[in-house]
Amino acid sequence: MAYASRIINHSKKLRNAPNFLWHDHAILTRCFSKYARPSFGKRDDIWRICRHCYAPSERETVSRSATNGTITVFDIQKRNISSTTMQARNPIAGLAFNQRFSCSQVYMRRSFSSDSGLPSHQEIGMPSLSPTMTEGNIARWLKKEGDKVSPGEVLCEVETDKATVEMECMEEGYLAKIIHGDGSKEIKVGEVIAITVEDEENIAKFKEYKPSASDAAAAAESSPPAPPKKEVAEQPVTEQKTSKPTAAPPTKDRIFSSPLARKLAEEHNVPLSSIKGTGPDGHIVKADIEDYLASHGKEALATAPMAKAATPAALDYTDIPHSQIRKVTASRLLFSKQTIPHYYLTVDTCVDKLLDLRSQLNQLQEESGGKRISVNDLVIKAVALALRKVPQCNSSWTDEYIRQHHNININVAVQTDNGLFVPVIRDADKKGLSRIAEEVKQLAQKAKENSLKPDDYEGGTFTVSNLGGPFGIKQFCAIINPPQSGILAIGSAEKRAVPGSGPEQFNFASFMSVTMSCDHRVIDGAVGAEWLKAFKGYIENPKSMLL
Repeated sequence: MAYASRIINHSKKLRNAPNFLWHDHAILTRCFSKYARPSFGKRDDIWRICRHCYAPSERETVSRSATNGTITVFDIQKRNISSTTMQARNPIAGLAFNQRFSCSQVYMRRSFSSDSGLPSHQEIGMPSLSPTMTEGNIARWLKKEGDKVSPGEVLCEVETDKATVEMECMEEGYLAKIIHGDGSKEIKVGEVIAITVEDEENIAKFKEYKPSASDAAAAAESSPPAPPKKEVAEQPVTEQKTSKPTAAPPTKDRIFSSPLARKLAEEHNVPLSSIKGTGPDGHIVKADIEDYLASHGKEALATAPMAKAATPAALDYTDIPHSQIRKVTASRLLFSKQTIPHYYLTVDTCVDKLLDLRSQLNQLQEESGGKRISVNDLVIKAVALALRKVPQCNSSWTDEYIRQHHNININVAVQTDNGLFVPVIRDADKKGLSRIAEEVKQLAQKAKENSLKPDDYEGGTFTVSNLGGPFGIKQFCAIINPPQSGILAIGSAEKRAVPGSGPEQFNFASFMSVTMSCDHRVIDGAVGAEWLKAFKGYIENPKSMLL
């Protein structure tokens, strides 16, 4: 009977469950499908989240279905449901950026009407547009407060750690508030930069809006955590009684003198040990110093008093603020030098045949209206073919394994007024010289205009840096671009005298010095030498690259 009574009591509670679930102060249930199709009406305040997870608060319980990707959130609280907020910590695939930035992470949050009188709105956070981006700058806003925005329209230009990217709108609405205006610097990823609303009459309600402290905390959570500081245990301070120091007994070596006498002696470089004091208890007084100077006038004049060192003039300088690209370049190169065991291999290659082939190809290019081929284009092709022949050099180091890449993507270092960029030529081993020349020129122009997209510089497996042609540098050693394991530094070509076939016969040839920087964890010395041998073979016999 006891069990029967319990079942009856529970059944009564279950009959009241619908009233409990629909009570204004009870439960919020939201459902999202993995195809971004909400199960509610069009005007409902529901996010369209595609293949991403909703991060619940501490008071929420999440029920997931492995078959259809449905997420149901139960938020049980005693206060009004209107104060509930929802925040996604993962990227929203629906927010598109120029050139389809699939790697970008966008931090957005839907907020419902609250007790403060703010209507339903959406907070737009600083997006993460590259794997290394932790903060960004707002270059300029293309929309003003109060403007209507539609999906696909550009809201603003964001200066990332590598390029300036156009940020597009995801949903239709009105730009109610711009939190960070033109030129805002060092905005953390995830920090709120703007507010949008659905109804135009709600714009004025956000005139004095400021992000809450929880928003700043959310941005801090999204950024990489700082290394923990070592805690130093505080030692208890104990009071120690110390006795007053007693005067030391006079010794025979000590010289007593008046302060005025000491000053006068120092000014005229007079040793006190050579003067006999006439003051009380043998103290040296001012008169003793004057008598000494009178009797030793010539010596005193010979040893002129030491002039005080003149204070050097203050240096004139200008402090130049770090740009985002400069910060990232500094951190990545420092990381590379500190963690990658570099070693260097240098070889001289004869480029006479290469220069002759280039002249012939450029004649054909001019006749067909194509782009001229540079020595650097031929070098890129030779590097790609050598990587195909020695694939061990087309690899990256990880803690668990060495990843050998099947695609040969060559990064090319380009120096601009904004900093150093490394756009990538994808599948360079499969492309012709004309195609490589065209892509290099296009990417170099985009780098100078600071308009490179993430697809233009990510995914490289090897890097080429050329300071010979543009600057005439004979030879240098480059720093590896992580996570790659090699970089080739190209020097300038110069005429040299080489021995001829007969005695006392000399010929002249053009030689170019190249230096390969290798990661010794991935590329052994013999493997690096084998790769340089293959590269040299393509440079000295360039027609083999056309086969």
